[in-house]
Amino acid sequence: MTARTGPSRRQRFTRDRFLVFAALPGITLLVLFHYVPLLGNVIAFKDYQPYLGILESPWVGLTNFDVVFGGDPAFLNALTNTLVITLLQVVVVFPVPIALALLLDSLISERLKRVVQSVLYLPHFLSWVIVVAIFQQMLGDSGLLNGFLRENDFTTVNVIGSPELFKALITSQVLWKDAGWATILFLAALSRIDTTLYEASAMDGASRARQLWHVTLPGLRGIIVLLLILRLGDALTVGFEQIILQQAAVGADASEVLDTYVYNNGILAGSWGVSAAVGLVKGLVGVALVLSANKLAHRFGEQGVYQR
Repeated sequence: MTARTGPSRRQRFTRDRFLVFAALPGITLLVLFHYVPLLGNVIAFKDYQPYLGILESPWVGLTNFDVVFGGDPAFLNALTNTLVITLLQVVVVFPVPIALALLLDSLISERLKRVVQSVLYLPHFLSWVIVVAIFQQMLGDSGLLNGFLRENDFTTVNVIGSPELFKALITSQVLWKDAGWATILFLAALSRIDTTLYEASAMDGASRARQLWHVTLPGLRGIIVLLLILRLGDALTVGFEQIILQQAAVGADASEVLDTYVYNNGILAGSWGVSAAVGLVKGLVGVALVLSANKLAHRFGEQGVYQR
């Protein structure tokens, strides 16, 4: 039996007590606003009535989950839209910050790089209300695009009010708003790549394309895997505020996702138990996806969200 080495728990607390006390406000807020509200998920198993309260509302067991496992058409439509939008955003939006970071990193002028970064970061700080308003002014029925088409006797296109174009529209909005901001993580990862690797590969005759493939992308692999895992955790969350602001223009068939389904059925229609059941299942699926993806990352030698 080996002797215990290192400071004891009491000694570590004494040593780090100022850091512990500084973290207490943040921990308190996390517990109060993230963990305590989890107890409210019990209404997923009740016929919750606000005037009765959680404790007095009758228990209904798994009845509220019938919409999830019973094939409710409205729920299946929301689930389908959610998965399609998620797939579009992963395939279209996720690679763009990587490409932008590589282009920014290749700029020689630091002044030009800072200017381009500022331009790319700016949309991230705009609220979705402002972003949606900008797109409406540009692409709406009376927007700049249709104004130009009318002046030149072309057929107008109401992009904002078209159900067929809705998924492409919200994907482009996410791309414009957040792609530039997401380059920060990739630029940080690029700065950690050892420059001697590029020098050694250049001496071996590697072209810029080969350096990108064999040096740069392997250096970014860890952060790419991490962000993909975190994105899987939010696979069933695709931007409530962005979609609810534009839902009236295209209708629920094209725009209803799980988050708006929970809002429309819970807050507006009063089906609190059903909405809580859908939200609970969505959260559990997200956790399962993160854990599964993290285990898969470990199999491929990546650290993932947490180490084994």
